[in-house]
Amino acid sequence: MQFQQLQYFVAVAETRHFTRAADLVHVAQPSLSQQIKALERELGADLFLRARGNITLTDAGESLLPLARRILADADTARHEVQELAQLRRGRVRLGATPSVCTGLLPDVLRAFHDRYPGIQLLIEEGGSHDLVRELARGALDLALVVLPLPTPSPALTTVELLREDLVVVSSPDAPRPGGGRRTVRIADLESERLVMFRHGYDLRELTVAACRAEGFEPDFAVEGGEMDAVLGFVRAGLGVAVVPRMIATRSGRGLRVTSLARPGLYRTIALAHRSDVAPPRAARELQRMLLER
Repeated sequence: MQFQQLQYFVAVAETRHFTRAADLVHVAQPSLSQQIKALERELGADLFLRARGNITLTDAGESLLPLARRILADADTARHEVQELAQLRRGRVRLGATPSVCTGLLPDVLRAFHDRYPGIQLLIEEGGSHDLVRELARGALDLALVVLPLPTPSPALTTVELLREDLVVVSSPDAPRPGGGRRTVRIADLESERLVMFRHGYDLRELTVAACRAEGFEPDFAVEGGEMDAVLGFVRAGLGVAVVPRMIATRSGRGLRVTSLARPGLYRTIALAHRSDVAPPRAARELQRMLLER
């Protein structure tokens, strides 16, 4: 039984005329008649009683008609659903990002994406790069914004560098200026500062601690274990200083003093990652394009 045969059958049943049915489905009348006969042979029953000027349904035809209409309607619904997805009217994008990227980079891009494709659902998962790589590998995410280098390089992932961002030191305006009041702060100056530190697994924590150890000292933590908002709040309260991306410091500047790090400074590289063996869905590819062109 072929889908096209059901279309022809319903057209004849509704018009009660082979020639008009052929016109309705845009096919030659002999071809339509041949397909109806093939369908009857397949089913082992006549579907129509054919009399000159009078086409009626047999009992078998009456039984098939509602089923055929339902099949055709379901197919039309499926076609409509797929076309909506293809034209980005519906669908979803599962995007992972580190918390600082969610705060700094994503809001403007996601707003532009949502304005252009309001029917696409955006599912955001925050986490460290290690966790996001694992979620990508198991297919739980379509895209992820991660910090390079990856904690565990994976040949199954494709990464494209998105931006290179410098890190700065933030402190409370009511506290003494770090670095003895100079316009820039050296990593070595942080030895005399108490740091507000992110939780374990946070890319910024690993980067800051590694930089301090490279200068020959272990950082002194005033508070540790927070997410980005908590860290900035503790700094505003004067509990210590923190090393954060410039983008975050600029967006959250109220109540914070921002001091640049002296050259060569500290940087982080943000990359867009996806699985190499599976092409992201079209909606994800469109978000990827907007991120790369931002």
